[in-house]
Amino acid sequence: MTEPQDLTSRFYANNAKIYVEHADSPSRERLDPFLARLTKGARILELGCGNGRDSAEMLSLGFRVTPTDGIAEIAAEASRRLKMPVSVLPFDEIDAVSAFDGVWANACLLHVPRAQLGSVLARIHRALRPGGVFYASFKAGQAEGHDALGRYFNYPSEPWLKALCETLPWQMLGFDLNHGGAYDGQPTDWLHLLAVKA
Repeated sequence: MTEPQDLTSRFYANNAKIYVEHADSPSRERLDPFLARLTKGARILELGCGNGRDSAEMLSLGFRVTPTDGIAEIAAEASRRLKMPVSVLPFDEIDAVSAFDGVWANACLLHVPRAQLGSVLARIHRALRPGGVFYASFKAGQAEGHDALGRYFNYPSEPWLKALCETLPWQMLGFDLNHGGAYDGQPTDWLHLLAVKA
């Protein structure tokens, strides 16, 4: 039997060229407050970089960025755009220790199975230096499930995600909910997480 995450990965692999064209502007509304907490030249790990639009913006502002994606085909597309290597990095293989000042995970951790999200967050926490900044966004909901395109989402509520995050030592932990759109064209409630490592 094919695992739901395998189907999700297959969707992105099969649609990489189309998917990377759907949004070209950096995510400034969330990216700017994230970067404001960092000094120029800070080391940032981007997870799930997609077409590389946010990495390109951060690089242009003088940050030292390591762009990564979990899908080889999308990493290759981002590498062409950025003109630099983009590593394939599954979330459960993040093994850096106190290596980054920031971790940017825009609309990517939402595909991590709920049962595995805690361990992935622990890996991200470990990868950050003390005082390091972490941003992630999720499609909000009450229970994990799939969208009309067959992709798996963990659909956390704020209380559920907050309880999970509070198992780790954060100096600051903030949540924000807003209404917007998504790749599938459906109206979407987005849950944004911004945290600072203690």
